[in-house]
Amino acid sequence: MSPALTTLLEIAQRQRDEALSTLLRAEEAVRRMRLQSEQLVAYRDDYRARNPAMGGRSAPIELLRSHEAFMVRLQQALTQQQQQLQAAEARSTEARAALLVLETRVASVRKLLERREADQRLLSARQDQRRSDDAASMGAGNPWRSSGSMLSLPQ
Repeated sequence: MSPALTTLLEIAQRQRDEALSTLLRAEEAVRRMRLQSEQLVAYRDDYRARNPAMGGRSAPIELLRSHEAFMVRLQQALTQQQQQLQAAEARSTEARAALLVLETRVASVRKLLERREADQRLLSARQDQRRSDDAASMGAGNPWRSSGSMLSLPQ
């Protein structure tokens, strides 16, 4: 096996492993952000349900304004969380694509190594066959065997 190709395979495998690690971290970040987003939506919905004016109840105007202002801030936080989630999903998609490229590279290098090894085995088999054929042609029973300076013909 070619040392250069072996080294190339090791490097490609290392890069692929790093890309896999990056993808796993990116997917975990997406999972955590989705969970946070779900929790924030649940909190917003719960807070909305506790509206002081809900069900026709009367409430001081300051309490209503405070509630509405907090709802606006919650919605802003949700919007920001969604943007961060989309960015994390994009990073995860990019990491998945990078991993696919590196997986393909590892497979290509392996295939090249297999071809080179097969070619080497074929070449060795041909050389062995040629040596065997040469030995057989030089061995006994060959009517054209050389004896000294002259060829002897069968009688």
